[in-house]
Amino acid sequence: MALEALIFDVDGTLANTERDGHLVAFNEAFKELGLDWLWTNALYHELLDVTGGQLRIKHYLKTHRPDFECDDIDALAKKVHGLKTKIYVRLADAGAIPLRTGVARLFSEARKAGLRLAIATTTTPANVDALITHTLGADALDWFEVIGAGDIVPNLKPAGDIYHYVLKQMNLKPNQAIAFEDSHNGIVSSTDAGLKTLITVNEYTKTHQFDGAMAVLNHLGEPNNKPFTVLEGERTEHTYVGIDYLQELYANTY
Repeated sequence: MALEALIFDVDGTLANTERDGHLVAFNEAFKELGLDWLWTNALYHELLDVTGGQLRIKHYLKTHRPDFECDDIDALAKKVHGLKTKIYVRLADAGAIPLRTGVARLFSEARKAGLRLAIATTTTPANVDALITHTLGADALDWFEVIGAGDIVPNLKPAGDIYHYVLKQMNLKPNQAIAFEDSHNGIVSSTDAGLKTLITVNEYTKTHQFDGAMAVLNHLGEPNNKPFTVLEGERTEHTYVGIDYLQELYANTY
């Protein structure tokens, strides 16, 4: 069986969207709606254990603002999250959310090598569209055979629904692809679908557990000037994640 596809998470994996985008957008949405809420970086780190923006808002109210009075928490969460998404898109449009080290290069190399690309994320489709088009170009969405995003599946990560969906749409078996994730919830989700997974941590996820990961890196690296650091897994002669490195990981796994 040969490696045929790469499937990418978005938030935290392709870009530091949580710190540079979502957190900023949440706080701006709170302000615009006249809510006296302020999520600090430390608090947001905690809230990220809950996947899905509306669920995160409701969890925040339950655990940190139990005195908050509202006739319809679900409607409020939907309203806040909708505004947050619009603000996030504005941030992405303005170039405020850059891609992480090595991401653009790896996409280019994968396309040249004929590998199929897909996205599996719990963030909304609008967020994905904004990030991809404003960092990689207007036609970049066409690079991805499948974009699994938002509530297209019943259960968000750590459930494996989104990865099962993407694999089914691509008519792939799990051992024909590699997933890219950044969090514990992410690797639980990809593993549920049977996918081997490469992890690149960020400031919110560097203390997470990544049992079963092919490797855990600080980022994808760049040739010559920005090598990756292997945090968990076998150290090789490779200093950045390129097609040769992925093929080697794949061969050692299967």
